[in-house]
Amino acid sequence: MSETAKRILVAFGMGAVILAAAWLESVGLAAVLWLCTLVGIAMIAEFAKCIWNAPRNVMFNLRNVCVFLMFLALLVLDAVSFWHLGHRPMLVLLILLTVCAADIGAWFFGRTFGGDKLWEKISEHKTWTGQIFGILCGTAMSVIYGYIVLNGFVPQLLWIGISISLLSQYGDLTASFVKRRLGIKDFSNILAGHGGIIDRFDGWTYVLPLVWMLLTR
Repeated sequence: MSETAKRILVAFGMGAVILAAAWLESVGLAAVLWLCTLVGIAMIAEFAKCIWNAPRNVMFNLRNVCVFLMFLALLVLDAVSFWHLGHRPMLVLLILLTVCAADIGAWFFGRTFGGDKLWEKISEHKTWTGQIFGILCGTAMSVIYGYIVLNGFVPQLLWIGISISLLSQYGDLTASFVKRRLGIKDFSNILAGHGGIIDRFDGWTYVLPLVWMLLTR
């Protein structure tokens, strides 16, 4: 099976899991909460395994150790945020749709139009064009969410969409920076064609704590 076919198949599988969680929520089971908790724990475990398998010369670099500890702390904060936000499935849906739209928009338009690199030393493929269109696509999806779920235009969703879209891209850049420090392409190959759990949820790393903290104010 080709890499593209594997990627598509796994994408459909992830979509099926999301639909199953939505259905279970509709019948009164807290599926989103437990799915979020599982993802949060899996991200920590995956990164711990990467550190465990890292070459000695990587782990004996003080700067690398500081980077890894900060990223691990961020993942723990993400897991806690996942647990608290998992009680609000519609909010999780908003984050999911916005991050996915921003990710797809940045990839498609960055690949189509190219342009100046966003931060070439960290990620050679990301461009300013991709970032701008990623923000536009994520914000548009956030507004569409308002029309479908909240039955109308909600101005606050503009700022929410912009914030989530921007933060998601810098979460992606942070994960790329950590992977460069580790000397790896993906955090794992558990999701064929997509990499690891962190590779799929790196766009959430800054979004989750921010949303959680805003909700607890």
